[in-house]
Amino acid sequence: MVATTTAVRRLNDDMQARLTDARKRTDELFGVVREEAIYDRPVPERHRIIFYLGHLEAFDWNLLAERALGLQPFHSTFDKLFAFGIDPVGGGLPTDVRADWPQRAEIESYRMRVRETLDRAINYALARPWDANPDLATLLKVAIEHRLMHAETLAYLLHRLPAAKKIGTTEKPSLSSPKESPFLVTIPAGTATLGLSRAQGDEFGWDNEFHSHAVGVGEFSIDKHNVTNAQFLQFLQAGGYEDRTFWNEGDWQWKQQEDVQHPAFWLKEGNLWMCRTMFGEIALPPDWPVYVSHAEATAYAAWKDRKLPTEAQFHRAAYGTPSGQEREYPWGNEAPTERRGNFDFARWDPAPVGSYPEGASAFGVHDLVGNGWEWTRTQFAPFPDFAPMPFYPGYSADFFDGKHFVMKGGSSRTAACMLRRSFRNWFQPHYRYAFATFRCVED
Repeated sequence: MVATTTAVRRLNDDMQARLTDARKRTDELFGVVREEAIYDRPVPERHRIIFYLGHLEAFDWNLLAERALGLQPFHSTFDKLFAFGIDPVGGGLPTDVRADWPQRAEIESYRMRVRETLDRAINYALARPWDANPDLATLLKVAIEHRLMHAETLAYLLHRLPAAKKIGTTEKPSLSSPKESPFLVTIPAGTATLGLSRAQGDEFGWDNEFHSHAVGVGEFSIDKHNVTNAQFLQFLQAGGYEDRTFWNEGDWQWKQQEDVQHPAFWLKEGNLWMCRTMFGEIALPPDWPVYVSHAEATAYAAWKDRKLPTEAQFHRAAYGTPSGQEREYPWGNEAPTERRGNFDFARWDPAPVGSYPEGASAFGVHDLVGNGWEWTRTQFAPFPDFAPMPFYPGYSADFFDGKHFVMKGGSSRTAACMLRRSFRNWFQPHYRYAFATFRCVED
């Protein structure tokens, strides 16, 4: 009984600590926004910032309150208003106006009451696991990771907000600037294991991460580092944005219609290319990974007579070894630390490519985790034996539409828990605002 009580207390403490830390991450981001900007919409395809202030608590309430904790609603209007976000690109731009949204004070009151009510019920339930909903631990992990995902979404939304509307200072580079390598690394043929096994017990994963399966991967070569700003600038200066031969039909139409002429994180002042950072504008850092849409990455790869990697190729390069064994992370099986890469909210902006040699894979490929999500050419689709989560059936299934592409790895604003090998991110090919980079392969 003592051992059982101790285990229950540890579970309670761990869940509460993780939830508290996740809330701290999102609260920190809302603290960056000046009061007059809280109703702004920095990305046209997304909700206004004020939506996210209410959404995070509404999601937790809608997920946990009645289903797991037996609580009755106290503000059904807000529960519904803040329930769902927007899939960027494809559904038309939102048409709401500022007056459609409640006052911030009302939303703050709702947030605090949700937190206080849920925390009391969660503490009570975790202390009595024999009476609690058997899915409570899983549901709490869903709530925590959902919030951490939004900590990253909010970061790139606020990245688009003018510096004068934010509270903060330009981040000082803390790393030396290593010379990037243009070389390709040859990855021998082998097997890549994608996904999580349901036999792994308590390990959490979203529905699209199941089920584990092996994929044979032929020999290929892959860029040692992500494509840099300097390398992508060569594509731009060579007329890559004007040459239709490098773009597929849909991407070319989008580029023309939206007048896309350079990466969304770049801007030009006279003859000088600049980079938009979280808290200001700086001369374009040549050795930072370039952040672009899938369409732009694909066009660059075509210009180089190469391709984006498949999801399986990424796995093989990142987690495979010459001996055939596979690792949990590129560097091995040890948990992520600050020496291994630019992730887990370490920085607001990228670091120069190759800044974390201790995070390289067994094949010597760098920055496969952190410093920017990596586009693949694999369409987001279910793994074998896919089954939607009963409490969130549309989380993945709504996006199995042939219009989204898998992203792997993580950015500087990706939480450590989502650096697991099986985690899959996805976006539409014309979405330009995520912290997303790429590298090329030759099959």
